[in-house]
Amino acid sequence: MEVNIKKIEGNWTLGFSLDKHTIRSIAIGYNESGYMQFDTERSEAGEALFQLKYRSDLSQVPILGQQLYDSFSYVFLSSSLVIPMPASKTRAWQPVTEIARNLASHMGIPCVENLLVKTGTTLQMKDINSRDDKVSTLLKAFTVHDVLGNGIFDALIVDDLFDTGSSLEAATTVLRSYSKIRNIYVATVTRKK
Repeated sequence: MEVNIKKIEGNWTLGFSLDKHTIRSIAIGYNESGYMQFDTERSEAGEALFQLKYRSDLSQVPILGQQLYDSFSYVFLSSSLVIPMPASKTRAWQPVTEIARNLASHMGIPCVENLLVKTGTTLQMKDINSRDDKVSTLLKAFTVHDVLGNGIFDALIVDDLFDTGSSLEAATTVLRSYSKIRNIYVATVTRKK
């Protein structure tokens, strides 16, 4: 997979994204139901993520997990666990969790799915306009469960799409309140810009 890696800034220790999600998108007119249709060209990572999330193509999981491993494992060597970003939308299976599990398997470290959890439902972040409102909403919605054994751990949060960074900022803030977490790294499949 061809990628265009970019460092993403935030309150975490270090973070990277594989590639832009969309290369170009051109409106081509309304469909019979009145919805605008687009001719969209995505990066390879963006297309794989789109197929996974919106076409339920689970064959994309090992491709994305392998690419995250190939691109970032050497940067996050001190990571002792992978944390999937809690989803904002309920699905039978969560794409981010599947990718995080696969990456953790490649790295030979656990994927800890019950450490950072959402305690309630929130609107999808794309439906909240202000970045500050997004962070505030998520700070109230995330909690940390004390599921780790003794020790201090470096954590790698995996997310699908980096937009404003508000979800990752809230997750990092909540995780920093947990005394067993030291460094927090972030890896996302795609980014908006």
